[in-house]
Amino acid sequence: MKQLTMKLKDLVRPERNIRIHTEKQLEEFERSVRMFGQIRPIVVDENNTILAGNGLYETLLRMNWEEAKVCKLDGLTENQKKKLMIADNRIYSLGVDNLEAMNDILSELAGDFDVPGFDEEMLKQMMADEDEITEVLSEYGKLDEDEIAMVHERAERKEVAMQKEPVKQVSQESGDDAEVTLVEKVYRSDRTPISDNEKKEMQKSIICPKCGERIWL
Repeated sequence: MKQLTMKLKDLVRPERNIRIHTEKQLEEFERSVRMFGQIRPIVVDENNTILAGNGLYETLLRMNWEEAKVCKLDGLTENQKKKLMIADNRIYSLGVDNLEAMNDILSELAGDFDVPGFDEEMLKQMMADEDEITEVLSEYGKLDEDEIAMVHERAERKEVAMQKEPVKQVSQESGDDAEVTLVEKVYRSDRTPISDNEKKEMQKSIICPKCGERIWL
């Protein structure tokens, strides 16, 4: 394995690329390179054919770079090269985000959510939801007995027994051409229907980590 700097014009695209790079991904690649530089090398074989890093290679070409950091692997069999190309694209996708750690780090960014690969508004919304839950939990610990009783009463009302049944819904057309579909209706225990908005509201709750109680937001 050799670490070196090579001219992009000397690198060779593989005949078949395992990964399809979308325009959006290449734009985010460019954001990352502009922000941090080239943080990982392009991997090539002894013939300078790219085994890993095709997206980065395309990005650097778009940015008019002339050179790139390269890791050259000599002595691989053709099967090993093909396996490397498959594995490099697959292994990364097997991981999952640690949302708790991500929220902690995002909170430390103090509102600076310009992060390559993410939509800034989405990250702001993630932090807004986290702040809402934190506020509810902090206030819950300060409730007096009457307020706690009200929380329990509200929870019992929201956890009302519901029954679901399919109901025929006929389109406005008449005659044999009328379209009949089955839709699911949800009812309270007293058989009064529950609207979609009410169902969404009933589902919006959290569990207090201190006492295990369900808290409705």
